[in-house]
Amino acid sequence: MFEIVFYHPEIPPNTGNAMRLAAVTGCRLDLIEPLGFTMDDAKLRRAGMDYRDRASVTVYPDLDTWRGASAASRVYALTVDGDRLHTDVAYDAGDAFLFGPESVGLPDEVRALPWITERLRIPMVAGVRSLNVANAAAVVVYEAWRQTGFMGAANHPTL
Repeated sequence: MFEIVFYHPEIPPNTGNAMRLAAVTGCRLDLIEPLGFTMDDAKLRRAGMDYRDRASVTVYPDLDTWRGASAASRVYALTVDGDRLHTDVAYDAGDAFLFGPESVGLPDEVRALPWITERLRIPMVAGVRSLNVANAAAVVVYEAWRQTGFMGAANHPTL
């Protein structure tokens, strides 16, 4: 499936919602430290609900360690100033989607890493700053999953 990567996540309910997203889509959720919360935070547990135990979640001390452990052949960085829309990419199983901290997004040095396949953006109306990171992850994951035929979905009409 896909890898959802949150770089320095700050808000526990957003990460909890991403845990739920990972559980229901079969994705992995990778968190890059430092985190703005502890993994036993009540708000994280509340947002993840009973899906927390069903989600594949790994915490990495830094981005280099994550990249060394990740099997993703392509890593897409999601930014408000991405070069292409997220819908203009043909996704493959195993792709990774990298999202930045809620308050500032991905820093320039991360967006410029040589192993970033491409910077993508989600369309928004003018005059707004950004989409909630958990919602952005859901938008991208569901587009990628749709493109790959919703593989693994128990209630897909073609299964």
